[in-house]
Amino acid sequence: MSHPIIFDTDPGVDDAQAIAIALRHPEIELLGLTTTYGNVDVATATRNALLLTQLAGREVPVAQGAAAPLVKARHPAPAHIHGANGLGDISLPEVTGRPDPRSAAQFIIDTVNARPGEVTLVAVGPLGNLAAALQLDPALTGKVKRVVVMGGSVYEGGNVTPVAEANIFNDPDAAARVLTAGWPLTLVGLDVTHRCVLDEAHMARIAAGQGELGRVLADSYAFYRDFYRHARGIDGCCPHDSCALAWLLRPELFTTAPGHLSVVTHGEAEGQTLFAPEGRAFIAPRWSQTPLAEACLEVDGEAVVEWIAATLG
Repeated sequence: MSHPIIFDTDPGVDDAQAIAIALRHPEIELLGLTTTYGNVDVATATRNALLLTQLAGREVPVAQGAAAPLVKARHPAPAHIHGANGLGDISLPEVTGRPDPRSAAQFIIDTVNARPGEVTLVAVGPLGNLAAALQLDPALTGKVKRVVVMGGSVYEGGNVTPVAEANIFNDPDAAARVLTAGWPLTLVGLDVTHRCVLDEAHMARIAAGQGELGRVLADSYAFYRDFYRHARGIDGCCPHDSCALAWLLRPELFTTAPGHLSVVTHGEAEGQTLFAPEGRAFIAPRWSQTPLAEACLEVDGEAVVEWIAATLG
């Protein structure tokens, strides 16, 4: 079975690993990469996306998108996590390719409309590009096959604030629009990505199996691992964005639940994802009035990282 996907991304070390999977996996038809600010500024994200496709020897359209949040001021990119260049500040070769002339939102609309009912949007950064696409073509909700969002946290707590996950926090207004749009949506958040740890042995297999791209993945991983050692006390990194693709291709490794999602857009809890399980009564009905979506709550983390290493090894 082939999954035609658009991968919406802000590369980023874990994004680079996921892009390598999307370029390599035989069951993924990568229709294009759309870029956003987040881990880096949007121009750097676009450069990195073009570079990764170049190193893989693939010609895949890359369309540049959101440079800032819809409403709030943009926070500086987290150079202490991904490096100033997004790939652990390692030296990188020159990029030869050019981005698609269309905006990311227009690329999404054109691609989905050309293949209605077939295309899955996998979004692993702040959600401005998907929000912009909905603004331009509200009927998109009935034309995508599915939307898979790496973002949010149901029970795990946050990673950039006590309650908010980075992608949702970076643009909570866009996230609120996307998570409540009523299209078939699966949220792959910190509840599962924090259970997956990619260690040095996995990275050695990946480096050996990916040529020049493998060197970039392995060298950038070292920088990212140092952050995780200090931040979470683990020896390895959480491959957040690859988990979205793992859910798409190996859903049996995850436990999901249906419910109603919403996002806190301002105040102390800005960027928090709220999840009201389907059928559960709360003190008032307002938390259960958004369209139903699906959230990942549990995962076989060891099986997921083994799948990642086997796919790229």
